[in-house]
Amino acid sequence: MSSFKTIRPADLSAAQLQAYLQGAVAPRPIAFASTIDQDGQVNLSPFSFFNLFSTKPPVLIFSPARRVRDNTTKHTLENALAVPEVVINVVNYAIVEQASLASTEYDKNVNEFVKAGLTPIPSEIVKPPRVAESPVSFECKVQQVIPMGTEGGAGNLILCEVLLMHINEAILDEKGAISPFKIDLVARMGGDWYCRANGEALFEIPKPLTTKGIGIDQLPTAIRQSPILTGNNLARLANIEKLPTLESLAAVAAPTVSPADKHLKAKELLDAGKLLEAWKVLLQG
Repeated sequence: MSSFKTIRPADLSAAQLQAYLQGAVAPRPIAFASTIDQDGQVNLSPFSFFNLFSTKPPVLIFSPARRVRDNTTKHTLENALAVPEVVINVVNYAIVEQASLASTEYDKNVNEFVKAGLTPIPSEIVKPPRVAESPVSFECKVQQVIPMGTEGGAGNLILCEVLLMHINEAILDEKGAISPFKIDLVARMGGDWYCRANGEALFEIPKPLTTKGIGIDQLPTAIRQSPILTGNNLARLANIEKLPTLESLAAVAAPTVSPADKHLKAKELLDAGKLLEAWKVLLQG
């Protein structure tokens, strides 16, 4: 039985709490946000407190938190309040080091596009420029800025309505959809760690959108209580509308195995994404 460390946030310093939160709530996508101030000076900075929150209207939210060490605010927040427009550029593996470099706390009059060696492209609707090297950029108007608090570490939610999207056609698949392999996104983990969403890190799970899976509770007892099949394996088996029969699986090619090896072979097939073959092995005998 695992043991758990229980923590009350009020008992930790802001830095300690931030380390636990960012280590656990991960991976987090990165908003590479371009803003300008009232004098037209450009700022470019990455933020991993970021995600998509609405489709109609399309709304992205990111949060430039107050600095933990001295409770000061970031130029991006100040700019968004002064000029309520932002371009959110996504970060992929090809520019992740440049995005990290842009997070350096340069003085306000320093252009991070120049420091990070990135190319600004004029936007079509908003004033801040886009990042040419980013595979997808969103021109946004700032709907609202919601402060979460006044202490160091407090977030400031910037609600951004997407006005235009710019998608590099090189990342599209043959159907015109964004390919997760071609876009090659990265995300933030805790500390200095990142995650690359490509290669063996990518996997598919069929979504139960139009069907109702029978649920793990309806699996045969011998399968449900298997010491070999994992919770993920059982959930994949249970994501069907009704229990199959050997007759219904007659056209499915699956190996014949001994009763002692059924669950091991089924696990191997499930891990390879071969659901029907796994069911046929489990139903043998």
